[in-house]
This record gives sequence, structure tokens and C-alpha cells, in this order.
Amino acid sequence: MAPRAIVRGALSAVKTGVPVVLVGDEHQLKGVVPRGCSVEIVHAGDAIAMDEKATAIRRKKDSSLYRTLELVRDKEASAAVSCGHTGALLVGSVLLLGIMEGVERPAIATVFPRRDGGRLVMLDAGANIDCRPEQLACFALLGTAYAQVLGTNRPRVGLLSNGEEREKGNLLARAALPLLEELPIHFVGYVEATTAMDGACDVLVCDGFIGNLLLKAAEGATTTVVQLLKEEIGRHPTALLGAWLLRGAFRRFRRRVEWDAHGGALLLGTKGLVVVGHGRANAAAVKSAVCVAHRAAEGRLVECVSQQLQAGGG
Repeated sequence: MAPRAIVRGALSAVKTGVPVVLVGDEHQLKGVVPRGCSVEIVHAGDAIAMDEKATAIRRKKDSSLYRTLELVRDKEASAAVSCGHTGALLVGSVLLLGIMEGVERPAIATVFPRRDGGRLVMLDAGANIDCRPEQLACFALLGTAYAQVLGTNRPRVGLLSNGEEREKGNLLARAALPLLEELPIHFVGYVEATTAMDGACDVLVCDGFIGNLLLKAAEGATTTVVQLLKEEIGRHPTALLGAWLLRGAFRRFRRRVEWDAHGGALLLGTKGLVVVGHGRANAAAVKSAVCVAHRAAEGRLVECVSQQLQAGGG
């Protein structure tokens, strides 16, 4: 992603009161950061390209991603936000920040707007393609802690399946079901994707393969609906007038459904706070991701997750 979009998003976040540190090529960043701006710049002379292996971060210790995670590890920053190589971010987070006790693999948690006005925490959104039942049980604890930080008391946790009946689900879901039933959480059983969006649960648990497909399908469907709406409005003068009269409603609709309005996803289970930004993020998405990180830090998410894991027996 172009540094200019990152800087614009970061500066927008600063205007809301969020302190930001930009990590990257100092000369390049100074060329796009306005003079007198209260944004700290930390130099990093290298970067990890999107076509490199995730393990490249092990040797690229002067990369912007490595340096960003170092700042979090050394308590010089409260959270890391990256819109770059997701695989390298995952490897680097485990390498530099470490994993919490009781967590085998961290999970990516994303938030969907529900039809009833609430928020749905879905995990894993792509960190773990193949999972074991015990890992899904851990994801349920991680998601519960995140939902609590978002303000949901006693979050309802659902296990994603193709039906609500106990005989439904694939081998992984059927093996994970009794494990989630034993946890000290408000588990509501199998939940379908459609009813989850309607408000059947506050946390939706699945493996990273299914979760990533669900996330991308939702993003694609939302983009298509918004684009089709714009095209249809543009074809008729009367529709343009109606759209102008409804412009406030359309703005609210966009804020609720478009992916760039909901920022990044959180990596849960590491000992430091990490936000995974969208690979094609624009300035609005960067600002939102930074604000997500700030709210999570203010809500002491890492501590809350650790406490939830301890309560769940690790």
C-alpha cells in the first residue's frame, strides 16, 4: 500500500486524539508527512514484499514490520497496526511478542455489523486454515473476551455450522461442540451464518479457512450491492433526486456495511496488541484500524483475554 494512504489515515486518527508512530523509510515518510505534524517517525530501512514468504521476517530485522512489533514488545507502543504481509505479521507476532499461556495458535477476529444494530465477533478469519477441536474451544474464549471489551455483557457464543441441530456440522464442528459446551461461557450451540448476522450470537467461532471465505464473501457482496445501487441511481434523474433527499440515510448505510468503515481485525492470543489491516486499505480504512487498536489498548484487551483464558482453565 502506498505510504501516502497510510499517512492520510494516520493523520486522520491523530485528529481524533490517537497518538501515532509511523514506521518505515524516514526519508520517504518525511516527504508526505506535513511539517509541524505531531506524528513520530521511526526509521526502518527494509520492507517485506507481498510475494515473499511469511518467514522472511525472521531475517529482515530492519523491516518496518519487524521494527513495529519490536516497539510493542519493548512497550514503546501500545499496539501494532499493519496493512502489509499478513503471514509475516503472524509469524513476527509469535516470534517477537509470544503466545499467551493456554493458546496454541493465535486467531484473527473481525467484527461484522448485525442487522439488529449489534456487533458480531467472528474468528478465526484466516490465521489457521486447518484447526483441531481444541483450538476452536480456545477461539471461543478469545472471542468472548473481545466481545466483553466491546461492551457486550455475557456474550453469546455460537459455533458456525450448516444447521442448528446436533447432527449437523462437519467432523470438526461435531468434535468441537462438546468442548465448547464444557467452557464457562454462554454457549448457544450451532449457529448458521444467516442467523448470526440477524443477532443469534455475539461471537461466531469457525476455522480460519471457512472464516476467511465468509469474510471475503461478505466484503464482495457488500461492494457489489453498493455499486449496483450507485449505478441504478445514476440512470434516472428522479432517482438522483431521491438519493439527494436520502443522502443522510445512505451515509449511515455505508458506515454500517462497507469494509473500510470497520477498520482492521485483531490478532488474539499474543502477548501484545496487533491489528491486521486490509491489504487494499485506503485512508479511511487505515484510520479505522488505528482507532480499533486505540480502543483495544484503552480497554486493556490483552489483559482481558489472558483473564478469560485463565477462567476457562487455559
